[in-house]
Amino acid sequence: MRDDLQGLEISQDELQKLTNLPVNEQLLIIINPLKKLTKLYIQKLKSSEGATVIFIGFATFVFGYLLFDIFIKIFLVWITIPSWILLIILVLWFGVFTQTILYLIWKSRSKVVKFNMTNSLQILLNDVERYNTVIKAIDINDQIEEAGNPEVLIKERESVIEALKLTKSDLVRALKTERILRENKSFILSNTELFVNNLATLTAMQVNEQATEHGRLLNEALQIALDVQHEMKRLQTQR
Repeated sequence: MRDDLQGLEISQDELQKLTNLPVNEQLLIIINPLKKLTKLYIQKLKSSEGATVIFIGFATFVFGYLLFDIFIKIFLVWITIPSWILLIILVLWFGVFTQTILYLIWKSRSKVVKFNMTNSLQILLNDVERYNTVIKAIDINDQIEEAGNPEVLIKERESVIEALKLTKSDLVRALKTERILRENKSFILSNTELFVNNLATLTAMQVNEQATEHGRLLNEALQIALDVQHEMKRLQTQR
């Protein structure tokens, strides 16, 4: 990924921090990490370090099995089945047990997301997904260009990158606002008159200060207050 794209994507960790929810969390399948390790191991075997990798892998396996066998013979003498069969059974049992725990954790966190999901948050999450898709598409386009296809060069790239930065800033701000409204909904709904009074005060101040820098800032505050009230009305209809 080129330097100007670095940091533009809204990562999973960043999204969860912004929303304070485990959104878009995928169930971890323990077989997948094992597949990655196996693939990495095979790649090492094909490299110049192949012989060393085979020796270390085999020695580790044999040493581990011998320790397990000694432990069984000393502390679990009542077990009659061969230690290698017991090892296979324990590995399978541990795998099933671990996967069950991971599933229960994922299910519990998914329920938290579902309970706290609002229409606004769902829309924003969809926007984040679309935004990240654009970043990925540009990255792939860059790779195609670097492979010897200059005709796919993105014209006015700087303008595109600047627009993406502004879009990310808007998305981050919107996600933060949604979180504040969601986590403080009870207080906001029980103190609606407070926000109405503040809005009226801001409006009155804006009329007298429109031509000044202070007035510009007041206008921005007014717009934020209007957006907050609009969002409050939407939240009232969601639950």
